Amino acid sequence: MAERSFKEEVEKLKLGEGEEFHGEGILAVTKALLQSGVSYVAGYQGAPISHLMDVLADANDILEGLGVHFENSASEATAAATLAASVNYPLRGAVTFKSTVGTNVASDALANLASGGVTGGALVIIGEDYGEGSSIMQERVHAFAMKSQMWLIDPRPNLPSIVRAVETAFELSEHSNTPVMMELRIRACHVYGRFKTKANKKPEFTLTDALNNPRRDLSRIAMPPMTYVHEKDKWDVRWPAAVKFIEDHGLNEFFDGEANDIGIVVQGGLYNTTIRALMLNGLADSFGESKVPLYVMNVTYPLVDSEFTRFCAGKKAILIVEEGQPDFIEQAVNTILRRADIQTRIHGKDVLPMAGEYTGAVVREGVRKFIEKTRPDLIATSMPDPNVVNFDERKSTAIAAVDGKVHGRPPAFCTGCPERPIFAAMKLVERDIGPHHVSADIGCHLFSIFPPFNIGATTMGYGLGAAGASAFNVEGGRRAISMMGDGGFWHNGLTSGVGNAVFNKSDNVLIIVDNGYSAATGGQDIPSSYQSHATRGTKNSIEKAVRGVGVNWVRTITRTYDVAKMRDTLREALTTATKGPKVIIAQSECMLNKQRRIRPLLRKAAQRGERVVRERFGVDADTCTGDHSCIRLSGCPSLTIAPNPDPLRREPITKVINSCVGCGLCGEVAHAAVLCPSFYRASLITNPTGWDRFKDRVRGAVIGFFQRRIERKLAAA
Repeated sequence: MAERSFKEEVEKLKLGEGEEFHGEGILAVTKALLQSGVSYVAGYQGAPISHLMDVLADANDILEGLGVHFENSASEATAAATLAASVNYPLRGAVTFKSTVGTNVASDALANLASGGVTGGALVIIGEDYGEGSSIMQERVHAFAMKSQMWLIDPRPNLPSIVRAVETAFELSEHSNTPVMMELRIRACHVYGRFKTKANKKPEFTLTDALNNPRRDLSRIAMPPMTYVHEKDKWDVRWPAAVKFIEDHGLNEFFDGEANDIGIVVQGGLYNTTIRALMLNGLADSFGESKVPLYVMNVTYPLVDSEFTRFCAGKKAILIVEEGQPDFIEQAVNTILRRADIQTRIHGKDVLPMAGEYTGAVVREGVRKFIEKTRPDLIATSMPDPNVVNFDERKSTAIAAVDGKVHGRPPAFCTGCPERPIFAAMKLVERDIGPHHVSADIGCHLFSIFPPFNIGATTMGYGLGAAGASAFNVEGGRRAISMMGDGGFWHNGLTSGVGNAVFNKSDNVLIIVDNGYSAATGGQDIPSSYQSHATRGTKNSIEKAVRGVGVNWVRTITRTYDVAKMRDTLREALTTATKGPKVIIAQSECMLNKQRRIRPLLRKAAQRGERVVRERFGVDADTCTGDHSCIRLSGCPSLTIAPNPDPLRREPITKVINSCVGCGLCGEVAHAAVLCPSFYRASLITNPTGWDRFKDRVRGAVIGFFQRRIERKLAAA
């Protein structure tokens, strides 16, 4: 159950020859795959490419009608290995996952694929998760493309360019017998636009044809001595073939400008940002007409020497707009020009930051510095937008405006998240028996490293939480704790974490958070999802899998909101005399997905006049002590503070705001931690029955009687 449905939008994938497509970049990529005659598609979800997997899943009927096989892969390595179908057969295949963590997981398969080469077109669509909006370490996929020698396409972020990039990527792959990567930044994934469509193509050579006519070519298998031949073939045959194809088909683009003694070389994905930067400096108009000549690299690897020498001939200086570090392209261009004895001066990281995302403001400043160094007369004669304030001035003004008024807001669990009570229980155990080393993992549960929980020392990768604690498998006073989500468990953790712990007789504790989905990537189904799925096998038990690899001490908690039970189970795991790995499976459905699932049902039931009950929690202002331990132990966004209504007390009280989803954690924490009994539960009833109304009148009368009695006593005193 993904966070967004594309059931309506995928109908656009049926558009035929000469019709106009209007929509999002992700949909355009899918349409381009179908227009290219792709035979199979696979992948693993991850930002910023998650929605491509969701689109493919929702379009599965359309894909099947064209004879296209689609799989939601168990991991990025699984997806990459799927491209093996294109090694010996003229089958066009595409896979998708995020960079760079996904590329790292897939590296073994991709290295083998790139070594032997392919017969059919093989395309890897990479979500380039780089920049200030990223959730991972800051690395680029460019280094991986260079390492394994896979061609890297970085198209201009508009729909016609993206669609053409997909179509030509297959041709480039087949022409050079090399797999191709195409990177899409988040803006390219979600850019809106239009393009003229072509008819969808059924594969000329199908997967069934391949099964019925098996082929093998020993020379394509990465084993000595063939691997030495592969390396020679890459440089002697595949590289020249790729360069010639790029030149002949004009994959890179040149744009003229009147200031032809300088120029700008830009990665295709940064074209829009660079044009905007030029416009803000008065050097381009709103339609993209630049005064400075541009060389747009829609293919950033391999570089085409002849295109660089042609562009730089007669120019005294160029600026290379290359996002991220190291400066791979800038170094390569220096080598290309020096070998060609072209003395054009190269600017890049001297006027632009070495690292960090190239936002509009950053590129604007870099372009301005470049122009001031090379053609200051252009700055003097240009007319920048008078409404644009200097970037540094605007930044300092913004900082001053919020200084001391806005608190830091690190990532946090959603309202009602079933993972929050797990860490509340861990804090209670920590209070009783002391702190433990905690090895964290990728997923929503990683938010525990931030306040109010401050739990987790390291994270090594998706599903590697248990492996990250393996060095602590020693006799000591305490056991190490590791975390893992259900998505990470099926992705990597079953073997690298649980299996490894069994094999090495680990005595540590592993908590597997089972919220029913791959929640951190958008709520996609996984093997242990609770709901049935038409095309995938779900409802597979994590406990059975864990016991199947040899774990004997296993506890499954089916309601994580029971903080007391979570606390007691964790304490037992940390103190039991039983040796061997101890696994706690903490189950409760992801609250976001639960709300997406039940709210439409409740709304429809209410519209039909049926009785609908929603739970809400509140705090009795007269009972609340103002200690706020409940907030510190749960961190729920629905808990805040409010002025104390009692004029004799200064401490603000705790308040539950309307975003409450009725999970009950606040009350559970107050009970388990023996805090003040100030929480109450209220049932909000839509379309109440006669019995509901009668009970409400009786309760009101009884409560009113006691309230009046108290008031009379106070008046008498």
